[in-house]
Amino acid sequence: MALGALIGAYQEDDNGGLRALYPLAGRTLVEYQVRCAAAAGAAPIVVLVERLPVALNEALERLREEGLAVTAVSDSHEAASRFEAGMPILLMADGLAPDFGLLTRVAEHAEPVVALVPDDEAHQAFERIDATSRWAGIALVDAATLGSTVAMLGDWDLQSTLLRRVVQGGARRLIAGEGESGAILADRPDDLAGFERRLLVATRGARSDWASRYALPAIEELATERLMESRVKPRWLLISALVLTAAAAFGFTRGWLWQSYLLLLLATPFDLVAERLAALRLRPLAPSTLSLRLLWPFAGVALVALGWWVGNHGGGWGATLAAITAGAFAQAARIEAEGTEIPGEIWLFSRRNAIIGAAPFVIAGWWTGLLVALVLYAGGSLFAAQHLRHRLLRD
Repeated sequence: MALGALIGAYQEDDNGGLRALYPLAGRTLVEYQVRCAAAAGAAPIVVLVERLPVALNEALERLREEGLAVTAVSDSHEAASRFEAGMPILLMADGLAPDFGLLTRVAEHAEPVVALVPDDEAHQAFERIDATSRWAGIALVDAATLGSTVAMLGDWDLQSTLLRRVVQGGARRLIAGEGESGAILADRPDDLAGFERRLLVATRGARSDWASRYALPAIEELATERLMESRVKPRWLLISALVLTAAAAFGFTRGWLWQSYLLLLLATPFDLVAERLAALRLRPLAPSTLSLRLLWPFAGVALVALGWWVGNHGGGWGATLAAITAGAFAQAARIEAEGTEIPGEIWLFSRRNAIIGAAPFVIAGWWTGLLVALVLYAGGSLFAAQHLRHRLLRD
């Protein structure tokens, strides 16, 4: 059955500002809430407001531009009318930075559910349910209960009263598991600083090669922190990486060797940052994303272009052959390692490893030596991948 979501965005802090507009991960809290609801499969998503300030309207417009079905209403009767009869509805507390794992667990249920956190010092801001637990800010209610509550109370304290009715109606209680009780109910913007830091840390990838693990983390972290506040889309970064790589390939054919290398070097963190931005916005890039998959063959074209130029300027036909051989070995090693966790995999040939590892050769101007080194590196990676994989299969 389709799932809807109802998010409160009307509570103000001591300074008269809406909690829903507190900054979080370069956007606003309500944008994070809507993205969480959408990622859990909710549509439509209704945001209940008393007034619609310009900043909130802009936030919702950004979400609509991303294709999310979000609507703002200022009347609880209208909010209830947005949901189909019998539809389960995710209820999210005003000012809540939810734990996404707990949210998805709640959304998987078919019957009313109330998520709970312990009644301890860390959760004093959350609404008390009983002597030992408090509301985690997430519940699953049914459209009929929402409609009857609105008819009974109108616009008066809808969130709290709806929660009480669901609890009294015998809703299932879902206790937050280990690692799921880190949600924040923000009373002021500073409350979200730690949550934002955890979001950033959680988006760090697996660091699948030594370049991303040791050479690029600082650049990746800085770029992510700066770009998350912008309207830059992850796919723009991937397309930029492709353009830089294609420009490098063209530059190699013209003999602009070190300039082309700098373009390749500049492009190395782009896909890492794109994946982190997509994760922060809860719209992770699929491995099958075309622009992501094209980075590898584009880099191969740049390698062959370099081999062609070196071969025509003193390196002989062996330079071109070396470039093609290196690319073939690298692709074979990649296929061999695919789908298997190979010990020491970070040291095998990869696009980033090859580009950053080429730096000493580029600085020395030893381009023929670079091609020889890449052949040895790619061939060694193929041999290592085969040996280690077969050993794992035997064990």
